[in-house]
Amino acid sequence: MRTAILGAGAIGAYMGAALARGGAEVHLVARGAHLDALRANGVRVISPRGDFHVRPHATDDPRDIGPVDVVVLGFKAQHYAGCGPLLRPLLGPATAVVAAQNGIPWWYFHGVEGPLAGRRVTSVDPDGAVSRAIPVERAIGCVVYAATEIAAPGVIRHMEGTRFSIGEPDGSDSARCRDFSAAMVAGGLKCPIERDLRRDIWIKLMGNIAFNPLSALTRSTMAEICRDPIARELAETMMREALEVAARLGVETGISVERRLAGAERAGDHRTSSLHDVERGRPMELDAILTAVVELADLTGARVPALRIVNAVASRLNARLAAAAATAPLASAG
Repeated sequence: MRTAILGAGAIGAYMGAALARGGAEVHLVARGAHLDALRANGVRVISPRGDFHVRPHATDDPRDIGPVDVVVLGFKAQHYAGCGPLLRPLLGPATAVVAAQNGIPWWYFHGVEGPLAGRRVTSVDPDGAVSRAIPVERAIGCVVYAATEIAAPGVIRHMEGTRFSIGEPDGSDSARCRDFSAAMVAGGLKCPIERDLRRDIWIKLMGNIAFNPLSALTRSTMAEICRDPIARELAETMMREALEVAARLGVETGISVERRLAGAERAGDHRTSSLHDVERGRPMELDAILTAVVELADLTGARVPALRIVNAVASRLNARLAAAAATAPLASAG
């Protein structure tokens, strides 16, 4: 299988390294010091499951790669709308795009039946920009249960989790999913093909929707939120509201809020990706994780007062982060 990892950061480079270890032809698209290290030394993975090292091709120009069988999107959902120029050189007639993202994907209502079939979720697909960049018929959904970070340029630290659930938006059993799953398993990862990937999306989202924005707003770890009675109660309320939205969309997770909170508490002093973003002055992955769920609540008539308030506050913070990030290059150049 010929695979390109577009956005070979912490998750993307980990997936790419595993695929390469399993025998797939892998091309990493990255930039900056991380790219320099990938070119010079390959990818080194540090993991409690065993360290390993591979040397796949790395570039900052997808035109060096050409069409592939599968493109894995390793960057955050807010960058999807602008990925067209990078993605186009990698697309052949049958190229699949595996979107390894958190939250509600742009394809959420693709492949479903009923009055919501084909509806666009504007929070994650503003003006249809993502659908134009990544046609929904190419999309394979992917829910990531692994925790990784870039320990140093070219070095990925894998903390826990090896599961990457995938599935077709229409729930079909496809050869392209089977082929990708087999390549991931050959590389030492778990990659179950789910006929109802939306259930996995909401299970993962139960934690993200509460802990990501709350950790960013309070600068707290997951365990710290769980230990604080008021913060814990707010997280629980947000989860329950999210489950109500999911239920109105016909999704039952089968996971209780209490079990999800217990899992978060066991994670200890884990710093969410949103907390890392805020600490580094970068905008959070808020639209897919929280804003889209408020949009879906409005669509289904679910009352979500806690989600609405936290989304409003977090959105103000995100706007300031985005403005600062946009002006940072000019400031440094002066």
